[in-house]
Amino acid sequence: MKNSNLYKLLIALPLAASLTGCIIVGTDDGPDANWMSSNSDSAWKEEQRVNNQKIADLQLGDSFEKVRSLMGTPRFNEAFEKEGKAVQVIFYRTMHKHSDGETTKDECTALIFNGGELVGFGDKAYSRL
Repeated sequence: MKNSNLYKLLIALPLAASLTGCIIVGTDDGPDANWMSSNSDSAWKEEQRVNNQKIADLQLGDSFEKVRSLMGTPRFNEAFEKEGKAVQVIFYRTMHKHSDGETTKDECTALIFNGGELVGFGDKAYSRL
């Protein structure tokens, strides 16, 4: 009889433990979008705010050195030659699109330099390259 009860207990215990579970549902929009808010959220929000403010102060013709000095290290950097001039595109995070913890180019504003001078910025300027 004791062996039978022990056998039932050995079967029931793992089954009972396996019946517990956890479900997490997240969303990138709506009123519950920031349900997991933390201080790290405010860091990227602040970075975006500052970058947007600095980009608003840029002028076409600004030198690459001046812009890098003002903006800091870009998230992405591309360079190539076009019509004998060096073209460089640097990207700074300016908007939130994905809650994946990674910054992607579609969350950034492109700054385009031709021959070391700022010749454009934003999606329209980048699409014209």
